[in-house]
Amino acid sequence: MTNLIADKILLYVIVFALGISIGSFLNVVIYRVPRKQSIIRPPSHCPICGHRLAWYDLIPVFSYIFQKGRCRYCGAKISYKYPLVELITGLSFIAIFAKFGLSVKSAEYMAFASFLIAGGFMDLFDGVVNDWLVILGIATGLSFSVYFNTFFDNLLGMAVAFAFFALIIFLTHGNGMGEGDATFGALIGSFLGIKLTILTILFAFILGAIIGVILIYVFHRKKEDAVPFVPFMALSAFMMLFIGNPIISFYMKLFH
Repeated sequence: MTNLIADKILLYVIVFALGISIGSFLNVVIYRVPRKQSIIRPPSHCPICGHRLAWYDLIPVFSYIFQKGRCRYCGAKISYKYPLVELITGLSFIAIFAKFGLSVKSAEYMAFASFLIAGGFMDLFDGVVNDWLVILGIATGLSFSVYFNTFFDNLLGMAVAFAFFALIIFLTHGNGMGEGDATFGALIGSFLGIKLTILTILFAFILGAIIGVILIYVFHRKKEDAVPFVPFMALSAFMMLFIGNPIISFYMKLFH
């Protein structure tokens, strides 16, 4: 029994380490891609002093803690965004592993979570969702759908999500919704299929409304201030991995 518990703890540690490592790579994508910079060159460096960072400066989460949030070479403050993305990715991977175990489904949803985090933070920080990120995400989602024999359901989810947001963009002349919302919706559909994609969109609007009210009445934001919608879609889509099917089952039992 003790050995089983130790093995399980070790697996969780490995999954968390994998998650924060991928989160570190996602930081590069989130920062560089919107600025049309290579994600390979130049190597990681301090944006203030330009000093190339050593391997021990790049340990996800822990380097930030040990260096007290500052560059080792010039003392410049390091943004909290970097460890935040790494930690969210690590915790997301743990949650997925706890739910789906050591399986292909876990691999699919870990990849999905990575695209959600990259797209969500990209839109939150820079107000854009890169097309190549979406294309790669859709290709990954459809590849897994072929393996799980859900290709046409996922394709329908893509089409419905894209058409829904495209209609809103057309009717509102692009005020409030943009092309990135439509393409990111298609990415979500490529992983979740039609039912969970519809639920994702519904929950995203609910989350957006709640946060919007908080921003207006607590933080005194103006109603016309733009609030990126992709982060709400990303959060809602991640929630659907855990509560989506139970919600659908509850609905079917309630009305049928």
